[in-house]
Amino acid sequence: MGLVDHAIWWQVYPLGALGAPVLEREDGLHHRLERLEPWLDYVVEMGCSGLLLGPIFASTAHGYDTIDHGRIDPRLGDDADFDRLVQACRERGLVLMLDGVFNHVGVEHPLVAANSPMLKHQGDALAVWEGHDGLVELDHTRPDVADFVTDIMLHWLRRGISGWRLDVAYAVPPAFWAEVTTRVRGEFPKATFLGEVIHGDYATLAREGHLDSITAYELWKGIWSSLQAENFWELAHALTRHAEFSASVVLNTFVGNHDVDRIASLVGEERAPLTAAILFTVPGMPSVYYGDEQGFTGVRGEGYHADFPIRPPLPATPGDLAPQGAWLKEIYTALIGLRRRHPWLTRAAVQVTGKDNTWITYRATSGDAWLEVRLVLSPTAQVTITCSDQERWSWPNT
Repeated sequence: MGLVDHAIWWQVYPLGALGAPVLEREDGLHHRLERLEPWLDYVVEMGCSGLLLGPIFASTAHGYDTIDHGRIDPRLGDDADFDRLVQACRERGLVLMLDGVFNHVGVEHPLVAANSPMLKHQGDALAVWEGHDGLVELDHTRPDVADFVTDIMLHWLRRGISGWRLDVAYAVPPAFWAEVTTRVRGEFPKATFLGEVIHGDYATLAREGHLDSITAYELWKGIWSSLQAENFWELAHALTRHAEFSASVVLNTFVGNHDVDRIASLVGEERAPLTAAILFTVPGMPSVYYGDEQGFTGVRGEGYHADFPIRPPLPATPGDLAPQGAWLKEIYTALIGLRRRHPWLTRAAVQVTGKDNTWITYRATSGDAWLEVRLVLSPTAQVTITCSDQERWSWPNT
């Protein structure tokens, strides 16, 4: 059984969460990575089993403009800080996944200075990703690029991580992922690969790329949009699509991440528990974006600071959190517990059994086990979950 069958992730964008300057230059070495350690017990107490970290490698600004995949960003720390984090996770039974940016490198990467043939060219010019002049694309048709990525993956797996989130996996040919992951699994057969894919045939991309999981953006859109518009017909459609994909691949389910508006801002505080209920009762490998379990709010803006509202700093310790979010954290903890008591949900079949604009019912099944969910939007938000083993959970508590 691989990680996709039991992992529940707490996803963190380290540069933002740990208060590092993202756009300004900073001299010297700063041991911010150690600030994550007080949060590890919090993660375990909530019921999560893994830490999914955004970029931690040396970069120019936001982390996705990497300049050295073999070095911890000095704004976060050094190798010793990383080793301590790995050990602290291991002591608590937490696994660690890193964000691998292998579609492109930052414009200040040594490969760019050397005008390396490993970079993709458009005529005499370097190819940049989606018009971002600071991000130069790698040429994934070249064997030396496959060697480059394979070596990076192996280096950090040997240092103690359990897998890789593959940034903008949809922009890289699946054959490239298939070659690299096959080579890496020669040494680490249990390594887990999660591909970031927005649109497309998730199952085919996973199969052709030899990926273990794909980000479930279609379901994410159906969740927040249906609650926001009071149109559960949209969620029904998204769940049907999710069921079709889930028959072939375990998708990474989420209601928030470092690239999207905070779920509490999209649907409102009252309906946030409904999004959590969906997250933990449908097939997939769930991840919780740091602060969503506390009702953090934030909407992406414009310009260089666009992502700041959705990538805020964490307080020094969980004890320093504002008390207003504790009620939602309790709901997340309860639902994660329910999920862990029903691990078959990861690969369950799911079917919508009834719907209207403001209510929906669906049923997840695996063999003789089943779980039924009823969500109601008006006159007040409500959740009722009933299981074949006679467990029942509802919100508000009745």
